[in-house]
Amino acid sequence: MKTINKILLVLTLSMSFYSCGPKSAEGGESLSAGKDSKVKIMKTVKLTKEEFLKKVVNYEKNPTEWIYLGDKPALIDFYADWCGPCKAVAPVLEELAAEYEGKIHIYKVDTEKEQELASVFGIRSIPTLIFVPMGENPQMIQGALPKANLKEAIEQVLLKIDNK
Repeated sequence: MKTINKILLVLTLSMSFYSCGPKSAEGGESLSAGKDSKVKIMKTVKLTKEEFLKKVVNYEKNPTEWIYLGDKPALIDFYADWCGPCKAVAPVLEELAAEYEGKIHIYKVDTEKEQELASVFGIRSIPTLIFVPMGENPQMIQGALPKANLKEAIEQVLLKIDNK
């Protein structure tokens, strides 16, 4: 367990420079597919507060205790459409959702639309990723991590695979 905490600490410190603070000056632009582009099937799942309360944790019913409601470990991405690092990590999370399909859930929470969720979890910088292993407390890291680091964290924290 100490190794996992060390890995997450190093990842957090090394990537803290690649995150957005409270609203940046980039504006609220959104990406849209052109008429000739192929529509991608999203493997990540966007959650509203209501869905979060049913699929992840019902903090209203159990405000003092973390009781994960999922059937598989989860990775939750707190993001905003205007955040550059969030835009950079989004396709990586889609790839990972496809690679780990059936093994983990990868959820996304838009901090602009779900401000209460962001507040409840103390989200101050985005992207913020919460790793939710089965039967354990969640672990939070901030910043846009490279795919290799995310895979390592998924395997060690969520799937408990030791790749030494």
